[in-house]
Amino acid sequence: MTRVKTETIAHRISKALAERIISGALVPGSRLGQDHIAEEFSASHVPVREAFRILESQGLVTSEPRRGVRVAGFSLTEVQEVAEMRAALEVLALRKAMPHLTKAIMDEAEDANRASDRATDVFAWEQANRRFHRIILTPCAMPRLLKAIDDLHTTSARFLFSGWRAEWEAPTDRDHRAILDALRAGQVETAALVLARHVQTIGHKQPR
Repeated sequence: MTRVKTETIAHRISKALAERIISGALVPGSRLGQDHIAEEFSASHVPVREAFRILESQGLVTSEPRRGVRVAGFSLTEVQEVAEMRAALEVLALRKAMPHLTKAIMDEAEDANRASDRATDVFAWEQANRRFHRIILTPCAMPRLLKAIDDLHTTSARFLFSGWRAEWEAPTDRDHRAILDALRAGQVETAALVLARHVQTIGHKQPR
């Protein structure tokens, strides 16, 4: 099996497992059996181990000697840490993206914001919210930075679903509107301040 093919299979497996962990289908402490997962995905152990490494880098699983790979738990301190990291990295990306934000990109972000307002459940809302952030940050053209932000979004989604599963209702995202208004007016520092505040709100929500 070529390295490229192994990586492709590993990413497919890690994405499927991440979705189960984020949605709560796999709860903290659940053991991920290498043999079982290899059989489920008709794969060898090599891409499965690579998938585990990807999940561990995202903070979704832990690997311990003699205990194997298990779904990671999380604490309020970790929620706050991720929020602080996201705020810092997303503000950096936004400042770098600002000179490249065209009207078409802004209009696309508007569409994502409307989709979040129309969301009927927390899962649809999170996807629209993530799309909004990705649209305004991607023009920074810094792939490593964007990869780090995307991994943090994955972790944030897990916190979000855990905390809002029972009590969620569609919010009207005034922060997104304020960010877009500031960007259209060329006020990057105002947009950055609102973005940082907006991202850090996850750090004030107690995980369940």
